[in-house]
Amino acid sequence: MVNSATLIGRVGKEVESAQANGKTVAKFSLATTESYRDKSGEKVENTTWHNIVVWGALADVCVKYLQKGSLVYVEGKITNRSWDDKDGNKKYMTEIVCSEMKMLGGKNEQSGEYKAPTERKTAADNIAREVQETALNGSNEPTLTDDLPF
Repeated sequence: MVNSATLIGRVGKEVESAQANGKTVAKFSLATTESYRDKSGEKVENTTWHNIVVWGALADVCVKYLQKGSLVYVEGKITNRSWDDKDGNKKYMTEIVCSEMKMLGGKNEQSGEYKAPTERKTAADNIAREVQETALNGSNEPTLTDDLPF
């Protein structure tokens, strides 16, 4: 038997995080959109919203680098959970427990500019500066620090 979900979509809101059992847990919504032409030739778009849950080190990466509108690939298993709300009503939720996430895209489609979180830009700037300093000092072996999470 297989329980697997593979999605490519856009993050719907900023990633929320918390600590549970000593691990980071991150949650965010993901919008997937399919489009087709109806009988009259009009383009119709159908958007589906998914609840994504990520645990551990991958959750830390999501918190640090994902933002509303980010295009991502998500792979995981489908889970259902239920609980009683404060009025005693039974509530149900379907979630994708993410085991793999890849950031896609990189350019803002409207402006054409690269859209990256500040932390990633700072890390790239640090590496570029170290390479430049190494070249100026005449050393053939740069000493780069790897502070990227992937």
